[in-house]
Amino acid sequence: MGMAKDHFVLVHGEGHGGWCWFKLRWLLEGSGYRVTCIDLAGGGVDPTDPNTVRTFEQYDKPLLDLISTLPEGEKVILMGHGIGGLSVIHAMHEFVDRVKQAIFVAAAMLPFGLQTDEDKKDGLPSLPDNEIESTFGAGADDPPTTVALRLEFQRDRLSQQSPEEDSILASMLMRPWPVSAISTASFEGDDERLNRVKRVFIKTERDHMLDPQQQDSMIKKWPPSEVLVIDTDHSPFFSAPEQLFNLIVKSL
Repeated sequence: MGMAKDHFVLVHGEGHGGWCWFKLRWLLEGSGYRVTCIDLAGGGVDPTDPNTVRTFEQYDKPLLDLISTLPEGEKVILMGHGIGGLSVIHAMHEFVDRVKQAIFVAAAMLPFGLQTDEDKKDGLPSLPDNEIESTFGAGADDPPTTVALRLEFQRDRLSQQSPEEDSILASMLMRPWPVSAISTASFEGDDERLNRVKRVFIKTERDHMLDPQQQDSMIKKWPPSEVLVIDTDHSPFFSAPEQLFNLIVKSL
């Protein structure tokens, strides 16, 4: 199978949906690659109320279902952004022989998910209470079921270098993310088994959502096959799509 036949599965991060990859999808498909932009449960146009998503298994079901139905022998290139990195790891644990390569774009690259406080410190954005809106769908005495980034903080946190029209589009499409479900992202297994898959980390140098120091910590603790650097905000698919595309193709 020629390289241009590779199948990319793009996995969005917190609050986003498959829509966020539209520029990159256009570039990849224009070069002959196959592209699937998944909506996780409660993300994008998926009809699920994110407040009803209580486990990470439920959150990732659209991704796991997609990979489970691939034709025999087909492998995909998984690419995750932000917390979408945890979904990529989840899929690697479940279907390691179906994954040709894993690419983490400023994404949570933690081999066993959020098992420790240190994992959470490295892999999750640290957002002050005044920047978020929480919904307590399970009751006021329970932890929040979803969290959303307040509108006035979205551009600075996510896309301060991106075209303003892309930031506005994102603000119209973003949804609360199921924080209680994401907190259950914990995986059992062998990291040596995962290491059979080539991993590439794309570090975003001007990231206000997943700090570069957090990215460096994950890279140091579980070194990938390759680290590539892009001098952008948290959303290079908006701010530098051609550069992101070139880095991805270079990594193959």
